[in-house]
Amino acid sequence: MAAISQKSADFLLRSRLADAERGDVEALFELGVCYSTGRGGIAVDLVEAHKWFNLGALSGDTRSQQCRAEISIEMTAREIAEAQRQARSWLAVSGGQKYAA
Repeated sequence: MAAISQKSADFLLRSRLADAERGDVEALFELGVCYSTGRGGIAVDLVEAHKWFNLGALSGDTRSQQCRAEISIEMTAREIAEAQRQARSWLAVSGGQKYAA
């Protein structure tokens, strides 16, 4: 049973990543939620969560803006800088034109 649920979690993650690459703001937010809470069996990673919330916030999603601010309280300046660097890198690779804050 655990293997089936892990397969489902992997599928959800791959699906959300594909949606995010197509510019789906909901997918950006959901990826942030997954990484900030460990939903779907994904390990909690605040740097990765901040990156996805940042990308969602840049697209105007107010939920992403709020969540990014909330998790920033738990992060060091170095972790936030790394998340921002990763967001800029993702934008460069995915063809996004916005600058990650």
